[in-house]
Amino acid sequence: MTDIVAAAEALKPEVGARAGEIERARRLPRDLAQTIARAGLFRMATPREIGGAEASPADIFRAIEAVSEADASAGWCVMIGATSGMTSAWLPADIARPIFGPTDVITCGVFAPMGRAVEEGDDYVVSGKWQWASGSANCDWLMGGSAIIADGAPKKLANGALASRMIIFPREKVELIDSWNVSGLCGTGSGEMVVKDIRVRKAHSASIVADRPHAQGALYAFPVFGLLALGVASVLLGNARAAVDELVALAGGKRPQGSARVLAERAAAQATLAENVARLRAARALMRETVEEAWDMARATGEVDLAQRAALRLAATHAARTATAVTREMAELGGGSSVFLSSPLQRRMRDAFVGAQHMMVAPPTNELTGRYFMGLPIDASFL
Repeated sequence: MTDIVAAAEALKPEVGARAGEIERARRLPRDLAQTIARAGLFRMATPREIGGAEASPADIFRAIEAVSEADASAGWCVMIGATSGMTSAWLPADIARPIFGPTDVITCGVFAPMGRAVEEGDDYVVSGKWQWASGSANCDWLMGGSAIIADGAPKKLANGALASRMIIFPREKVELIDSWNVSGLCGTGSGEMVVKDIRVRKAHSASIVADRPHAQGALYAFPVFGLLALGVASVLLGNARAAVDELVALAGGKRPQGSARVLAERAAAQATLAENVARLRAARALMRETVEEAWDMARATGEVDLAQRAALRLAATHAARTATAVTREMAELGGGSSVFLSSPLQRRMRDAFVGAQHMMVAPPTNELTGRYFMGLPIDASFL
């Protein structure tokens, strides 16, 4: 077990004990966020040259999965913080180090280009409103995808797509709107963030689509969107594994109405549990195998080819959808016990449903990979 995975495992008792508090607060409590930061989990994907762990993808996903077994909202915040930190690799080290280097720093951001960055000399003047700003309440720095505006018009890339960049700004320049009133992943604090006409140095921006990373490690040859999709899947896998454990704990003492036997002794429940454990383990095994193949390629050649990138996205979506289905099956096996807000299975089900809506693992992603497998032309920018 690597240090980063061991750190995640060590946090599970505290995170699990505070799961109810996290959900009620609708955000990760500040002290817990700081504990996670000091454990290095928010800097798993940050380059070593600026003080990060630069962990392997497999270890990043195992760490996210471990925290998510304790609480999916906490695991989601770890996933967002870690993948956001990867942006640092696209900055020169002297720019990235003061932002992403401190051991207790927390960063997060929204990639979607919901902002406008108007060019003015060496600066951008940025305005925008971004939804889904997970973990933002605890961040020291935030990032927002922004369309680049020059001479009054949006700039375009060579392929005709909108030119956008992740603009990095300090917390004090951001207004956070507490709009996160949702059914699941309640504790992620994924409200809205707003900036209005703030001036940001162009050096505090990056395009993970159009630019090449400054950091040279194999991790930065790994597809960024693949890493994000697999991170989402890891949250859902950890959540599903916990749902299985919680169903087993319930089944030993639950006696369904009209039955002389506890749920654990009923053949139908035993078969359903076994089938779902197999489904979950198979999906996880496919994901791990695909990640290792891509990682071997990144280390050997400094790139991950289109076929392997498509395989990563397929494995992520399959793992996410399977984990969500397994969680639902566990909640249904729990019967009436699962409907109460006090039931861990009820919360696991709600968290799975919301996590599965993320665009990186939603069913339409299979259309993109399916087009590739059919040999049809695709826009691979976000694969």
